[in-house]
Amino acid sequence: MTKEEHIRYWRESAQHDIDSSEIIFSSGRYDWCLFVGHLALEKILKAIFVARNDNNIPPKIHNLVRLAELSRIVLCDEQKFLLDRINDFNIQTRYPDYNLDFYKRCDAEYATTHFVKIKEFYTWFSSLLK
Repeated sequence: MTKEEHIRYWRESAQHDIDSSEIIFSSGRYDWCLFVGHLALEKILKAIFVARNDNNIPPKIHNLVRLAELSRIVLCDEQKFLLDRINDFNIQTRYPDYNLDFYKRCDAEYATTHFVKIKEFYTWFSSLLK
């Protein structure tokens, strides 16, 4: 695949995931909405990585802060903090603890607050590819 095809793959996959997270949010499955929102950010960052680097294959990592750094995106401390918190949705949804803390905490208010941030990051990251 060409560089452009790699970028298109990651962009389209990210768009599919952000659209899916909207549908999941509407269904009330807030934990999975945030998990898929994380995936959307991960994939859009991988598109940026490919666009900004010689390597067409992005690193096989899930850490959003690290992906942003490798994609040469300058983040302020607050943005790093928020992306790090969004990283937790990847771990907590896949590997819930025995108390199921994340599921209990992940109500409509909590999910709305964080999903708004995910969509803001998604819009910003997408704009970096234009």
